[in-house]
Amino acid sequence: MTRRRVRPEEMELWQQVAQSADPLPGRPMPKERPEARIAQPKEPAQEPPTPSALREFRMGERAAPKTQTHFFPKTTSERIKSDPLNMDAKAFSRLKRGKLVPEARIDLHGMTLDQAHPALSRFVMMSHARGIRLVLVITGKGSREDPYDPMPHRRGVLKRQVPMWLRQPPLAQVVLQTAEAHIRHGGSGAYYVYLRRDR
Repeated sequence: MTRRRVRPEEMELWQQVAQSADPLPGRPMPKERPEARIAQPKEPAQEPPTPSALREFRMGERAAPKTQTHFFPKTTSERIKSDPLNMDAKAFSRLKRGKLVPEARIDLHGMTLDQAHPALSRFVMMSHARGIRLVLVITGKGSREDPYDPMPHRRGVLKRQVPMWLRQPPLAQVVLQTAEAHIRHGGSGAYYVYLRRDR
């Protein structure tokens, strides 16, 4: 630790305090206190930078560069197409071309989510119990958005929800594959649901 000399204003303040204090018993009051040396950490001398020494600064220049690639959320159709293939590839190809005919169908048009979910579960489980392999679930594409609606809402709630319901228990145990229907069976407003065989 280094010491520094007491500044004149500090010395003057010390003398005022010393004169107002009473001396200890048996000791005379000093007339003048020699300049004290106060121990303090040495601070590096820094001169304020002159305006000419300041370099140009740009906001965010030290931030990591951001990629220019944008990742948009996948649509329901894109998510279903990216699902792994769990059924026979040849049968799936025929299914996508509309060559396989569904053995049963359910139309969820006009139902609320609370009505559609149990109706879909009951239909799929009963179809599986009857040994049916391919069913058609009609959801519709959803009503078009009203441009004058003050609160915008997403179109096709059932179209988005049905694939999620088919991936959750108890339906996930009996559903082998889900695919968007061919145009002759409803196109993007319906789904093929291929069921597992009973073991």
